[in-house]
Amino acid sequence: MEKNYIKVSALNQYIKLLLDDNSFLHKIYLKGEISNFKNHMSGHLYFTLKDEESRVSAIMFKNNTYELKFTPEDGKKVLIEGRVSCYPAQGTYQIYVEKMEEDGLGNLYILYEELKRKLEKEGLFDARYKKEIPKYPRRIGIVTAPSGAAIRDILSTIKRRYPICETILFPALVQGKSAAPDIVKQINKAQNYPLDLLIVGRGGGSIEDLWAFNEESVARAIFDSQIPIISAVGHEIDYTISDFVADLRAPTPTGAAELSVPTMLEVQNLIDQCNIRIKNSLKKKIEFEEQHLKKLKESYLLQNPNMIYEAKIQKLDYITEEINHWFEKYLENKKNKLMQLETSYVLKNPLFIYQNKQEKIINYQNICSHHMDRILEKYQHQLNFTINTLKLVNPLNILEKGYSILKKDENIIKTSKDLKINDMICVKLREGSIKAIVKEVNHE
Repeated sequence: MEKNYIKVSALNQYIKLLLDDNSFLHKIYLKGEISNFKNHMSGHLYFTLKDEESRVSAIMFKNNTYELKFTPEDGKKVLIEGRVSCYPAQGTYQIYVEKMEEDGLGNLYILYEELKRKLEKEGLFDARYKKEIPKYPRRIGIVTAPSGAAIRDILSTIKRRYPICETILFPALVQGKSAAPDIVKQINKAQNYPLDLLIVGRGGGSIEDLWAFNEESVARAIFDSQIPIISAVGHEIDYTISDFVADLRAPTPTGAAELSVPTMLEVQNLIDQCNIRIKNSLKKKIEFEEQHLKKLKESYLLQNPNMIYEAKIQKLDYITEEINHWFEKYLENKKNKLMQLETSYVLKNPLFIYQNKQEKIINYQNICSHHMDRILEKYQHQLNFTINTLKLVNPLNILEKGYSILKKDENIIKTSKDLKINDMICVKLREGSIKAIVKEVNHE
């Protein structure tokens, strides 16, 4: 049996006819979440419509976009009215959207906005925390997948622009549940290397594909990095939390490589400019010194050097004269003092000093003796006064006059109320004492 081979285009056209002939697919109503949204320069809208389990490509031509009442973007949930057909050039079926309404925000987009607000409130996006990107890095670290377009684009761009720069790859998962912890691990690992710059990112994809770079752990690892970081995630229209936290955001991985290093032409131009500035500076310096030398050569002093010598000689004479004058005054002063000493009464009568001191000593002795007598006399008066006072207040002195002191149990009796009949009392006399028994007590 002869086989009838047909072209791929014929197959795709046939499938397109089957879809176009199906009346059920002429008018279909779908709801889902927008992903991979792209607003083409032609005005047509390209995106993916997805739910929890599946996805389908969609296109909305420019003439149908005028009735849109919202701005389509990734993460928005929408209600779509359109038809299903095949795009023969690629052999894919897609939804041709005629009407589209907003149906709320997708879950991922809500999480993205919540985390963005939280970190922004904490200050992780503040410009004051952004580290400066070095202009001429010697060593760059790259945290991305070890295979794929992103790493190839970064390495080829750096090699082409600045081949003297060394690169170190820190391979990491960039998609899936394990991606965020792996990215954090590689960022932390890079801190132990002598790097001038770190590029963290991956190529384009849906919001789900890029989600690892929207994780809080990745954002905090970027913020805590001591090495300046350029975020290079997805395409130019893609924004992730990492872009806001990083020290610099690049629109693409290739853009990150271009922002991280200069071109050799730029370096050469800079070197040429520095050479020109150095030459101009040296030229100006030489011209200035030449003019200065010319002024020195033409100066009056150099043309008449004896003037310098004459001025110094004159100054020396002046100083010598000053010294001689001072020395003469000094000698004269010392001579006057010597004459005073030679003619002084003390030197001619040396016993005068001894006699004068002896008289002073005798005088001081007399003064001290007089003061001591006065002090002793004063204290003798005070002592006599104190003795007389003690005699007056001494209770035993009253016994000299014939009085006596009554005591009971060593307590002085002051009133008859302190005694009762048959109490034993002691009578203290001027000489001796008597013990007696109370026979009668009268309180009158």
